[in-house]
Amino acid sequence: MQFKKGIDEKIKKAAEIIKSGGVVAFPTETVYGLGANAYDEQAVKKIFELKGRPQDNPLIVHISKKQDVYIVAREIPEKAKVLIGEFWPGPLTLVLPKNPSIPDIVTAGLDTVAVRMPDHPIALKLIRLSGVPIAAPSANISGKPSATQPEHIKKYFGEKVFLIEGKVKIGIESTVLDLTEDVPKILRPGAITKEMIERKIGKVELVEYKKADFIPKSPGLKYRHYTPDAELILILRKDKMINFIKENRRNWEEKGKKVCVFFFREKPKKFESSPNIKVSISGRSLREFAKNLFKILIEEGEKYDILIFEGVDERGIGLGIMNRLKKAARRIIR
Repeated sequence: MQFKKGIDEKIKKAAEIIKSGGVVAFPTETVYGLGANAYDEQAVKKIFELKGRPQDNPLIVHISKKQDVYIVAREIPEKAKVLIGEFWPGPLTLVLPKNPSIPDIVTAGLDTVAVRMPDHPIALKLIRLSGVPIAAPSANISGKPSATQPEHIKKYFGEKVFLIEGKVKIGIESTVLDLTEDVPKILRPGAITKEMIERKIGKVELVEYKKADFIPKSPGLKYRHYTPDAELILILRKDKMINFIKENRRNWEEKGKKVCVFFFREKPKKFESSPNIKVSISGRSLREFAKNLFKILIEEGEKYDILIFEGVDERGIGLGIMNRLKKAARRIIR
């Protein structure tokens, strides 16, 4: 594939940084990743330090060829083979029994490993030129929204990491599916939906976010994620959202609070912005909402004191959107 001028050289330079034990930020189809050589414990440790990430939170290993799953995992069940054939390259991460060559720091000491093949030409070329699987969580400070724009990387890390710029297509992280138990479990929903997976391999279960004292098999299961600088309020019904804003508008204005309100698909008629309250649209489709979500949380979170979102149906990619919003919200109004 032909890249824009200068991108090829940046990918080559990034690959050399990976080989020498460094960390780079690069685009995938989901969000930006913060990557290092998955075989190099010291390099992987730098990822945790840059992000301020707890070391019991495992990383995802990225590969550039389907057959490379055999060098990362020691066992590939039949259901995994079906899903790899259908959805790789793509936004689906599979949790499989770990190959001993993958260091414990990558997998939080577990005997399982999360692995995926991204569907982005820059990511694939970077992995290929590096000559090793790349361990890469989302490129953000731990607990903050994931980066989907080059500017977000610069906000989080400044000049600390080498950056390859590129476009992100989906906007939320990959679906994570655990195939090491009798019934496959979705540990994190994303663009490859529960419905899409069940059409290929039968029933799967959805695991809820937990705060308990346990070691998670996947990112996004234990620690609070996606928190913007602003207070985020999630309201599940449009009528309750309208009433909540009407009831609180005067109080916000008296306190000088700046509020941004995001309705899904369309703004209610006669519901206008005011000097302190901006009314906007999160997206006119679920796919657009997903693509906009982290951009809104990062960029509007800097400008406003309160962000208010209308919830969406928890079906298809809407399940992934609501998963992120619920984790980010300080208040949920049902």
